[in-house]
Amino acid sequence: MTQAIQKTLRDSAGMRWTALLLLALAMFCSYIFMDILSPIKDLMQETRGWDSTAFGTMQGSEVFLNVFVFFLIFAGIILDKMGVRFTAVLSGAVMLAGAIIKWYAVSESFMGSSLETWFTNHLNYIPLFDELGVSPFYEGMPASAKFAACGFMIFGCGCEMAGITVSRGIVKWFKGREMALAMGSEMALARLGVATCMIFSPFFAKLGGNIDVTRSVAFGVVLMCIALIMFIVYFFMDKKLDSQTGEAEEKDDPFRVSDIGKILSDSGFWLVALLCVLYYSAIFPFQKYAVNMLQCNLTLTEPSADSFWASSTVTIVQYVIMLVVAAAGFASNFQKQASRKYGLLFLSIAALVVYCYMGYMRQSAESIFAVFPLLAVLITPILGSYVDHKGKAASMLVLGSLLLIACHLTFAFVLPALKGNAIGGIIVAYLTILVLGSSFSLVPASLWPSVPKLVDAKVIGSAYALIFWIQNIGLWLFPLLIGKVLDKTNPGVTDPTQFNYTAPLVMLACLGVAALLLGLLLKVVDKKKGIGLEEPNIKD
Repeated sequence: MTQAIQKTLRDSAGMRWTALLLLALAMFCSYIFMDILSPIKDLMQETRGWDSTAFGTMQGSEVFLNVFVFFLIFAGIILDKMGVRFTAVLSGAVMLAGAIIKWYAVSESFMGSSLETWFTNHLNYIPLFDELGVSPFYEGMPASAKFAACGFMIFGCGCEMAGITVSRGIVKWFKGREMALAMGSEMALARLGVATCMIFSPFFAKLGGNIDVTRSVAFGVVLMCIALIMFIVYFFMDKKLDSQTGEAEEKDDPFRVSDIGKILSDSGFWLVALLCVLYYSAIFPFQKYAVNMLQCNLTLTEPSADSFWASSTVTIVQYVIMLVVAAAGFASNFQKQASRKYGLLFLSIAALVVYCYMGYMRQSAESIFAVFPLLAVLITPILGSYVDHKGKAASMLVLGSLLLIACHLTFAFVLPALKGNAIGGIIVAYLTILVLGSSFSLVPASLWPSVPKLVDAKVIGSAYALIFWIQNIGLWLFPLLIGKVLDKTNPGVTDPTQFNYTAPLVMLACLGVAALLLGLLLKVVDKKKGIGLEEPNIKD
């Protein structure tokens, strides 16, 4: 009887995984809103006058405050001082506030308003930031893009805060239990948000045959309301847990300015930090332009308006099939019986083939790119387990960089050469996107577990904070650069489906080359200093 009374929520597998589901669903919603305009870049140009520079500047604004006002560091301090549950609810509220501002910025209500006039006449010059060339606005930038950028900055603050809070929450609930599986599951569900966005953002924008980009952002706002609700429910679960254990919330060591010198003098830190910013800068900014890139390089013929493939029903069916691909593939990794394991794997692959066929029949660039995270969901547990038991983390970093280079060069040269070949182009696009998705799993699976081996354990928290800050610099810079390069290399092009993407894609491939060189250097340093990157995390 005494043992029953002392049992806490954390001791119940059902309650632990319920807490994880709440956190993961909140991040799933935030990932959808993060790229809500990415699959409708062409519509933003047609309906709101956003050229590639305006679009890229707005997209890069998400991390502006995190980088240049150091909000990412403040978020860590808030988490340390206030604890997981308060910071979770705060991050949800901040994301929702930013989402609402962005929704109003692209709405018709904003057009012709006094607020639009104000944004047209102001924020064309920001002292110091303009001199440094890092201003989030520029003269001539559409007022709606400026105001949307303001909202996206606020959302970005909440999103980064949520990211570090969710990780801390998982540690709190799963420490000493299935922590690696829990973190992998959260990451897999969050990445499905990218695919969900690619399918449903254009769906809502084109619903009923009347194009309205506001509906897509409104869909995102609703999801951010759901995310806030998830965090509020988690708040009460977490509070109940603390009342049962009688312990105060576990808090990370605060970020200390004195740690910076120690960290920056560590060559291992710089290798990991630079690898991180190079790799992620070649992935996340690309996601924001990927649909438009496919529209420009594939021969797509819109299906007849009265056919099944043009109906709203097919969107729902295809999304359900996508969920089958992800769920069956992910679950196959944890089956002990061979019949169940390979049965689920076969189901996942068969569903993936059906999904790809439907994407081809729909002739939809958005649904084609939506396969991006599916292979990642399937292989993430495999890669994590391999690094834990076999090692080879540095080698996996090198392989991931090679795949990254190959994919961007394929998009840059092979895909345009196949334009006019309706079937061949789409097959190459599908294969390249799936490989890029696997690379997206390969590098993070080996990168993040390597950090504790490279950096002194006493400054590991501060090192992670600095790595995330450096990563955010790339996530701010490269969406903006891609937009500027697109406009410079496509003078006079007004049709958003006729851009030449070769130059931006070569630029991203160069990031892969730099990451490859750093990965090879990391292998040399590992061998010379005996850091242990090639050794397994779990010792037999």
